[in-house]
Amino acid sequence: MKVTEAYENHIRPIVQNLPEKPGCYQYLDEKGTVIYVGKAKNLKRRVSSYFLREGQTAKTRLLVSHIWDLKYLVVETEWDALLLENNLIKRYKPRYNILLKDDKTYPSICITKEEFPRVFKTRNIVRNGSEYYGPYSHVGTVTGLLDLISKAYHVRTCRFPITQESVENGKYKVCLDYHIHKCLAPCIGAQSRQEYLEQIDEIREILKGRATQLSHRLMDAIRQHAAKLEFEKAQELKDRYDIIQEFSEKSRVVDTGLDNVDVYSVDEDESAVFLNYMHVSGGCINQAFTFEYKRRMDETLEDMLMMGIVEMRSRYKSTAREIIVPFQPQTEMTGVTWTVPQRGEKRKLLELSWLNVKQYRADRLKRSDKLNPEQKHVRLMKELGSQLGMEKIPMRIECFDNSHLQGTNAVAACVVYEGGKPNKKEYRLYNIKSGVGGDDYASMDEVLTRRWTRLVEEGGTLPDLVLVDGGKGQMSIAIQVADALGIRPEIAGLVKNSRHRTEGLISARTGDQVGIKPDSELFRLLEQMQDEVHRFAITFHKNKRSKAQISSQLLEIPGIGDTTATLLIKTFKSVKRIAQTSQQDLEQCIGPSKAKVIYDWFNKKE
Repeated sequence: MKVTEAYENHIRPIVQNLPEKPGCYQYLDEKGTVIYVGKAKNLKRRVSSYFLREGQTAKTRLLVSHIWDLKYLVVETEWDALLLENNLIKRYKPRYNILLKDDKTYPSICITKEEFPRVFKTRNIVRNGSEYYGPYSHVGTVTGLLDLISKAYHVRTCRFPITQESVENGKYKVCLDYHIHKCLAPCIGAQSRQEYLEQIDEIREILKGRATQLSHRLMDAIRQHAAKLEFEKAQELKDRYDIIQEFSEKSRVVDTGLDNVDVYSVDEDESAVFLNYMHVSGGCINQAFTFEYKRRMDETLEDMLMMGIVEMRSRYKSTAREIIVPFQPQTEMTGVTWTVPQRGEKRKLLELSWLNVKQYRADRLKRSDKLNPEQKHVRLMKELGSQLGMEKIPMRIECFDNSHLQGTNAVAACVVYEGGKPNKKEYRLYNIKSGVGGDDYASMDEVLTRRWTRLVEEGGTLPDLVLVDGGKGQMSIAIQVADALGIRPEIAGLVKNSRHRTEGLISARTGDQVGIKPDSELFRLLEQMQDEVHRFAITFHKNKRSKAQISSQLLEIPGIGDTTATLLIKTFKSVKRIAQTSQQDLEQCIGPSKAKVIYDWFNKKE
C-alpha cells in the first residue's frame, strides 16, 4: 500500500476526528516504529498541517512520505504536552526528532547509595540508586565544589563497602586520611553513622544550590552550642560556616534576593540551536549547562527553547517559580512566571547566560574547523555569499589592485582565491600599457578589460566574485567593463581607512557597506585578501622601478639603447656584474661591437 493510500484509508479518518485540545502525537512507519513525536496546543490543527502540500518544506515532505500510522494522547495543558513529548522522545529516540548534542564526557558529582556514602567526580552514570548532580559543562565548577566539600567535611575517600555490621565486627583499620584529619574514621566507629549522614545531608544542600540557607542553619546551631557552653562543637561548626560563606561570597554574581530562579538564553544557526541554562540560588549560580540541539525538522526557536527548558528542569530537578528568558514564550506553565528583563540584576544574568552560549558556539566551531579545515573555508565562503546576497557560493574570488609612483612604472596585480585559500599559480601581473599610470580608474579599466577579454575568448573560468581595491570608484569601473563584455560576475569593493587598514566591504548590488564584524573570521580573511593583492602589486612595482633605475645607468653609454640595456640586466642581473664581466662573455650576449663599447666604457671609468 502506498503512503497516499495509507493516508486516505487509515490516517485521514484519524486526523479528521482529532480533538482540538493539547496533546502529543506519534508518527509510525511501515514497520510500526515511532519515527517522530510532537506536541501541540491544538492536536487537530497541528497534525493536519503536515498533510497540506502547500508550503511544505523538503524535510516535512520526507517525514510525511514515511508515515503509515498515527497515535495521539490528549493532556490538560500545553506544558503537560511538552513534558510528555520529552519523555516519549527519550523512550523511543525517533529518527526525525530534535537530537540533543550534549557531550557525554561532562563530569557530574556522585553521592553513592551506601550506608556510609562516598562523594566523588564521575563521567560514568550508573543507575544503581546513587545520586548524581550535574553534568557540569565547566570542570572548574566541579573542582571548586569538591574542594569546598573536602575542606568543610570529613567524608571518606576509600572504596571499602563499609556497613554498620562490618564496623561492629572490627573488619577495618584506620588509614592515612584519619591521621591527617581528613576523615573521622567511621570504619572503626570513631564517627557514628548518624553524624556521618548529617554531613552528607549538608553536602546535598550545597550541591542543590542551597548554601545560603545552610549557612543560616549553621549559624543558629553555633549559637545554640555556645549557649550550652559547648564551645568545641560551636567552633567546629564556625569553621565550616566560614568555609561555606567564603565559597558563597566568591560564587555570588547578583543580589542575594534573587533565589530559586532559572535563566535561559538561546542562539541558532542553520542546523542547530544552542542553549544555556543557569540556576540561581541566593544570588549564586550553582548549576549551569550549555548544550546543543540538532534540528531535524523545521522547529521554531521557541519550540527548541521549550524543549530545552523541559529537559533541564527534568535533569536538574528544578522547582524554580521564575524563569528568565530572552523573549516571551507563548506556552504557559502552571505556577511559573516568565521574565524578559530589560535592565538590572536579572538583565545581568541573562547577558551572562548569553555570553556562555556565544562562547560554547565559538568553541564548537573551532573544534569543528580543526577537525575539518576545508569545512571552515567553505563556511566562510558561504557566509560571504550570504552577506552579499549571492545565490552561488563564491568559491573562486579574484582581487585586483594598482600600483605606481607619481604615474611612473604603473602596474596592476590579480590574486586568486579558490575555496578561501590563495592559488598562487593563478596570480597574474600586468604592466599598464596605455600610458595612464597616474589614473587609477583608467588603469583598472585596462587591466579588467585585458583579463576578462582573454578569459572569454579562451573559454577560461570566470570568477564567482571580483574584489577591487579602492571602494565605490573602482567598483563602478569593474561594473562598466563587465557590462561592455556582456558578463555578469559578482562585484564588490574593498575599502581602507586613513591608516591604510581594511575597513569594510561594499556590495555592488546595493552600493552600501556590508555589515561584517571587524573581529570576525570573515573580516580577517577579506583583510588577508586585500593585503595579499597589495603586497603582490607593490612588490612588482618596486622591482620594475629598480630595474628601470639600473637600466638608466647603461643608457648613459653612447650607442646603447633600451633593448640592449634590458637584455644585459636580464642576463647579468646588475650593473656591477656587467662591469666585472669579460669582453668575451659580453660578446655572447650582445655581439662583438656593442660588447667592446661596454667593456671599454667601464674599464675607462675605472
